[in-house]
Amino acid sequence: MYNFLTGIKSTGRPHLGNVIGVIYPTIFLTKLTKLTKNVILIANLHSLTNLKYIKNNKNNAYKILAVWLACGIDSKQFIFYRQSDITEVTELLWFFSIIYPYNRLKLVHSFKENVKKQQRINTGILTYPILMAADILISKAELVLVGKDQLQHLEIARQIAKKINNIIAKKIFTLPQSIVIENLIPGTDGTKMSKTKNNIIDLFASKKEIKKQIRKIKTQKQFSHKKKELLKDNLYNIYIRLAGKEKKEKIKKKCQMGYEHAKEELYKLIINKFKRERNLYKYYLKRKNKLETIFKKGAKKMKKIVNSTIYEVRKAFECN
Repeated sequence: MYNFLTGIKSTGRPHLGNVIGVIYPTIFLTKLTKLTKNVILIANLHSLTNLKYIKNNKNNAYKILAVWLACGIDSKQFIFYRQSDITEVTELLWFFSIIYPYNRLKLVHSFKENVKKQQRINTGILTYPILMAADILISKAELVLVGKDQLQHLEIARQIAKKINNIIAKKIFTLPQSIVIENLIPGTDGTKMSKTKNNIIDLFASKKEIKKQIRKIKTQKQFSHKKKELLKDNLYNIYIRLAGKEKKEKIKKKCQMGYEHAKEELYKLIINKFKRERNLYKYYLKRKNKLETIFKKGAKKMKKIVNSTIYEVRKAFECN
């Protein structure tokens, strides 16, 4: 029996990549594996490292929860909570910050990537992995569903757990194990689907907007049946990952007719495949009181989990 945790930043409505790469694997995993606690975190503090998300932060959290519910997650079997509702997390961030070397944080891949992209880097971007470690360790998570790009962050959490356990000669923290997300849907430009890259397909947008996003998918100059070329074909790969390999001949024919025909076929597939989820999303988003109740219940349950952990940490640092 294991404690399970995964999370998603409140940077807006989850896109196709989030649904296929995080939400559905979570549902599948928790049905197959014997888990003690299933925790889903809405990382609404992590999202604030980009100041443009401040304005819609609260509403974005509702959107994320609505998508999870629309995709079939049972809120009675999961603990949903907002990061900001558990103030002990930011307290733990401080304790972790004073034992983790500053120079190592500067070497984290995500930080170096942000330095390349931006001239002005806020402190939150530097300490992002420490806050993530606080989320993981305070929840007593043993299995954490992450993308490959977050493996280094999980390793930092493990390093911190080991260090504190060694300092006080007591096992306060368990060492979390990763479950790596492999089933990634490429973005419209062929790279990882991401809102910051503006290469997403938003399942819950209007039909007009979805069609517009699909039209942006980069394609090859000429479609080829050769295996090596198929692996490079972005439109073909997106379709196959959604429809299954048994539908590959259908999309090949459409691509041969012209990529505009293949894009229309992908649009029809998405609208038909996710019709139920799209309708349920609208249903839940109109009931924000219900969503708020789920968050409050989740925060109450999390408080019981984190209280014993933060007590032990305060005691270890003689701050109680």
